[in-house]
Amino acid sequence: MRRELTALAGGLVVSAGLLAAAPAAAGPAFAPPVGACTPWSVSEVISGAGILENLAFDGAGTMLVSRTGLVGGGALDGVEPDGTVRSIVPDVDAPGGIAMHGSDAYFATGNSFSAGVAGTESGTIDVVNLDTGDTHTVAKGLVMPNGLVRLGNGDLLTARNLGSGAGVTRVPAADPHTPEVVRTDLGTVDGLAAHDGNIYTVTTFDTTTTLRILREDDLTGPVVSIPLPGAGPLNAADDLTVGPDGIVYVAYNGGGKVVRVDPATGESCALASGLPLVSSVRFGAGPGWNADALYVTSFTGTIYRLERP
Repeated sequence: MRRELTALAGGLVVSAGLLAAAPAAAGPAFAPPVGACTPWSVSEVISGAGILENLAFDGAGTMLVSRTGLVGGGALDGVEPDGTVRSIVPDVDAPGGIAMHGSDAYFATGNSFSAGVAGTESGTIDVVNLDTGDTHTVAKGLVMPNGLVRLGNGDLLTARNLGSGAGVTRVPAADPHTPEVVRTDLGTVDGLAAHDGNIYTVTTFDTTTTLRILREDDLTGPVVSIPLPGAGPLNAADDLTVGPDGIVYVAYNGGGKVVRVDPATGESCALASGLPLVSSVRFGAGPGWNADALYVTSFTGTIYRLERP
């Protein structure tokens, strides 16, 4: 099946770096390497943990999760390998994505449906030092910051997936008080991930679920677009992560599954299904967590562990 590379900014020319991430062919396909799509085993780490939006690992034995409320409110919690849950930052307004850097955990706030629709600039990016507990606000004036990733140069990227300004905003490390909307042509993008100089994001409410790939050092430049099977709003793709081998894993909130995508070929398949309202996915990191397993949060309060067969 022929794969189309769509450059959303400037014709059909795709940079060499982007070609390395997703070379020449696109479009939904269902023939990954033999064994690549054998279903992974599913087990529960914990249940009843609240509405979980995002997760990250501190590398020292704790999984961080952003817990939100139906009408605002929420917290940043820590989950230990034995299932113990403790509060890290209480009383957080609608927390979104989490990004780790050393002992600092950056997290988005104000990630609410009403803020996205109304364009309310109540969102922030805060940071908590996990050693000291000290917390402060890094950036203000953001609209529904959802996905979050920290770049190699210290800049932060956040994604908004609702409202007329849906897209990606950059918070420069040199001047975090002047966030800049860098893309509004990617669709209703949600999660963000960085790998090997590329930034990955995926659409939530568009007619077609589309994986977007752009260069970290050229955020306004060409974009590789990989359409994925299924109706976009029914898939409701949420967060995503990238494995060490460059394979992308996407949590389908509406579809209740985790999907494997090979960006080099456009091939995709479900690794696990029957997971209601899954919201975020990461490989384990740190003592007590399986580095070869995917951990998945959900709006039902369950955290799943997916393990290769």
